[in-house]
Amino acid sequence: MGELRGRLGKIVSGGQSGADRAALDWAIRHGVPYGGWCPLGGLAEDLTEPPGLLADYPELRETSRPDVDDRTTLNVRDSDGTLLVILPGTDPSGGTAFTRDEAVRLGRRHMLTDGGDPDVVRAWLASLPVGMTLNVAGPRESKAPGIYLAVSALLDALDA
Repeated sequence: MGELRGRLGKIVSGGQSGADRAALDWAIRHGVPYGGWCPLGGLAEDLTEPPGLLADYPELRETSRPDVDDRTTLNVRDSDGTLLVILPGTDPSGGTAFTRDEAVRLGRRHMLTDGGDPDVVRAWLASLPVGMTLNVAGPRESKAPGIYLAVSALLDALDA
């Protein structure tokens, strides 16, 4: 078992294309339990009709409304920490900035990284409890092309 898998209890995410989906797919590939909240109807930018995400990610739970902010708040609230991944040379914007702001508002542990130094992320993860629920978030693929691959590569590096 890899280093990250040895510390994780569960990965959660909202399932949007990009960073969220990369985390869910990574968890599934590595046999890590996954879950989290998604908008009502399982909606995402590329899955606009119900059951949306729920067809491929049945462990996700729907919020009571299609509002993406609801799922973000619930995923931050229900996690031991939120890992926010952005592409190098970019700033958090839109949903990523909202996720960071919700973590601050709720007093929840969080880290923003461009994945450039996995050892810094590894040290932050070591401050979270073994068996943690880790929320992984970041931009959608249409706003940050390549973020899916970047998150997958970061999670692989953390698991080495």
